[in-house]
Amino acid sequence: MNINHSFFQLKTLLIGILLFQLQVTFSQEEKNSSLYKTILSKDSLLFTIGFNTCDIKQFENLYTEDFEFYHDKDSVSDKARFLKTLKSGICSPTRKYNYRRELIDGSTEIYPLYKNGVLYGAIQMGTHRFYETSAGNAEQAGSFAKFTHLWLLKNKDWKLARSLSYNHQMTSSIAGVSNLFDNDQETEKWLKENNIPTLGIGIISDGKLKQIKTFGKLKRDVPAPYNTIWNIASLTKPVTAIVTLKLVSQGKWDLDEPLDKYWIDPDIAKDANHKLLTTRIILSHQTGFPNWRDFNESKKLDFKFKPGTQYQYSGEGMEYLRKALEKKFHKTLDQLASELIFEPLKMNDTQFVWNDKVDISRYAVNYDKNGNAYEPTKNKTASAADDLLTTVEDYGKFLSSVMNSEGLSKKVFDDMISHQIETKKNKYFGLGFEIYDLGNENYALSHGGADKGVQTIFLLLPKTKQGLIIFTNVDDGYKVYENIVVHYLGENGRKIVDIETK
Repeated sequence: MNINHSFFQLKTLLIGILLFQLQVTFSQEEKNSSLYKTILSKDSLLFTIGFNTCDIKQFENLYTEDFEFYHDKDSVSDKARFLKTLKSGICSPTRKYNYRRELIDGSTEIYPLYKNGVLYGAIQMGTHRFYETSAGNAEQAGSFAKFTHLWLLKNKDWKLARSLSYNHQMTSSIAGVSNLFDNDQETEKWLKENNIPTLGIGIISDGKLKQIKTFGKLKRDVPAPYNTIWNIASLTKPVTAIVTLKLVSQGKWDLDEPLDKYWIDPDIAKDANHKLLTTRIILSHQTGFPNWRDFNESKKLDFKFKPGTQYQYSGEGMEYLRKALEKKFHKTLDQLASELIFEPLKMNDTQFVWNDKVDISRYAVNYDKNGNAYEPTKNKTASAADDLLTTVEDYGKFLSSVMNSEGLSKKVFDDMISHQIETKKNKYFGLGFEIYDLGNENYALSHGGADKGVQTIFLLLPKTKQGLIIFTNVDDGYKVYENIVVHYLGENGRKIVDIETK
């Protein structure tokens, strides 16, 4: 569902005018401050007691006489019209549904307003979710929305003067299909409509993989099992990154040591830029390499810019790191990964190479968007950048261990989630992971994978200990991401989608 752009522009203009006219000192209040607690108590009166119980007196007492309400679906209301609409609508004695509003934890921002050093108001910004209940039915989440409130201090009492409600979204982001992903039949129908042969979803909460869902079929009459084996394309790279960062945490590897001590690719041996290559530069994709050397007409590796000066996603960089690691430790990448990750986490269905251990009966064959099958990629040696074989369960174990910083020192974990380089507004590359800046010191770690017949992605929210894994086996599987991300991650999911689509 798209934002109402005309209202978004109106909202931006109104806030701008308010900030200009009211001479705001714009610094966010701490959560333990007296003002923060006062505004939240007023919010509770407004909704928990007023809206949720339809106690209209609470609305009448809390609003200024010149109150104005701006809604992206219902124009502008003054106090009289607002109360009349409320009484005849969701608080009508004949209403079919009861409604409840819930403030999303961690979404509230409060900014004090001063004039000549005297506090006279506050701006409250946040996100809330609305639930509805009909007679005899369980409560269901209907939608969520953002809001901005202007509170003014009138005769030592706080009154709401302006209210802006905008960016209303259905919880599932699909009008009329609120039980998608919770109702198998609806989900299977939706996947068929979108030509998605197989879908795997992993849900992490409280820092642990809590649920695995698989939909679709591996063959005409064979439903995809929970332990379907997937080629996850570039989701291989975070595994290589964690192998490396665990070695750094153990003091066996250095993020900033030049890699020419261990490996120099013959194609760039005469280019002095190779002396600048380090693990930090590789894991943040600042090598200057193309994604793959085969993209060059010469089919040889070269530098497109000086390492460490720009961002350029590169699988070649990860392979360069693999060769350096293997030279120093005299072990293959798959041996290192088995020792440091797969065996400790009991990831028994995960491997870098295609061999007799692969259970072909569980493999999700890859398709183009017209339903034609691709031949499986059958690597005989490990690639640091591509083609890892795994299950949702195994990869969920891996991501949970990453979120919980298992085997990583605090310094290394902090380096991993630091903004090494910006890739677009509110999006960065750390060490091996993309980082979304979600505001309020909240962030998401992510990586995507794309190959012939493969579209995969994961999102981790370390602050809330949530995570989401999405595996598909078709060229355009990415088209289902948005609905899944918003359904499972709510407002944080919407923020991630907004960053990606702007």
